Amino acid sequence: MDTRLHAVLSRAAPLRLARAGWRLAVAVPFAAALAAHAQVPPGAAEVAAYTGLFAAAHAGDAAAIRSQVAAGARIDARDGHGRTPLIVAAFARRHDAMRALVAAGANPNALEDDRYDIVTVAAVADDVATLEVALALGGSAKNVTSRYDGTALIAAAHLGHDGVVRMLIRAGAPLDHVNNLGWTALIESIVLGDGGPRHVATLKALVDAGANVGLADRSGTSPLALARSRGYREMVAILERAGAR
Repeated sequence: MDTRLHAVLSRAAPLRLARAGWRLAVAVPFAAALAAHAQVPPGAAEVAAYTGLFAAAHAGDAAAIRSQVAAGARIDARDGHGRTPLIVAAFARRHDAMRALVAAGANPNALEDDRYDIVTVAAVADDVATLEVALALGGSAKNVTSRYDGTALIAAAHLGHDGVVRMLIRAGAPLDHVNNLGWTALIESIVLGDGGPRHVATLKALVDAGANVGLADRSGTSPLALARSRGYREMVAILERAGAR
């Protein structure tokens, strides 16, 4: 999750959950809890205070990265939020810096304090170009990330980032991983989606890839029942064609 998702959840999640039959008194704290652990990109004050590899990573200065590493800079140093220079570069979409850092030995699967990696950072940002770089550099679509014990695929499905979802599927993301809320990527595309074209395309990509359409949430409610309860007709049709009950 990133700051854009924080805003989306604060505005939209209570309404979506209320439409699903939840009381607003339950939906609002739930949305607030999710938003409280959203991804945190470096703020302006942090960026202004960066020096060394962090400053070079944020600026995308690959030559400075190589020079500083040669001089003994710590490649996987951490800032005040536990971000490595590579994670900072991913947030800033600095691809040459990302490549230089990994070439110098940076861990492409490092997690920051809220347990996000470069793959999930790119997935949440709907940034296909950065995701492609992250995967090529050894970032794994299989990592368990975030305080929800989720995956980049679940995060992308939640947001309806269908292009990212398809890329993560091709990269071997686990289709049926269940996070600590009891939801899969397929379920999140329904319960935290809006039923619009991108969430429909997300659900279709997951179904076409072989996601389990019968895997229910903790209450025993199936994806088909969840889609029906929200009036998401296109999702219902896709799930019915896949044999969901």
